[in-house]
Amino acid sequence: MQAVRRKPGPCAQWDSAETNFIREILDLVGDKWSVLIIGTLAEGPVRYSELADAIPGISQRMLTLTLKHLQRSGLVSRTAYAEVPPRVEYSLTGLGTSLLSTVLDLAAWSAGHHREIRSNQHAFDDAAIRTER
Repeated sequence: MQAVRRKPGPCAQWDSAETNFIREILDLVGDKWSVLIIGTLAEGPVRYSELADAIPGISQRMLTLTLKHLQRSGLVSRTAYAEVPPRVEYSLTGLGTSLLSTVLDLAAWSAGHHREIRSNQHAFDDAAIRTER
């Protein structure tokens, strides 16, 4: 009789179909641009150009692509106003708002630990270089 191997950790409670979907969602909401966009929308509707200005380093292509992914998943809504010039605003949906505290906590954790993490990365890289010699 073959022993059944138990999966440790959080994946143990879900079947493989659920874990695939969970990985897909974590890939979306854990993406650096998604975290920054969701955090930027925390205060309410924001125009596309304001989002682009508020998120350093994001290209127009990545902003557009990430907004579409967030819209597709129901986290962000897009409202176009029939004005001259045209105005488009993005805002968090109820689902997106339910994720907001988690995203803000993750961003705050990253900011609070970036020096320690950077120091660890440098130490690891230095050790790897010494090992190669």
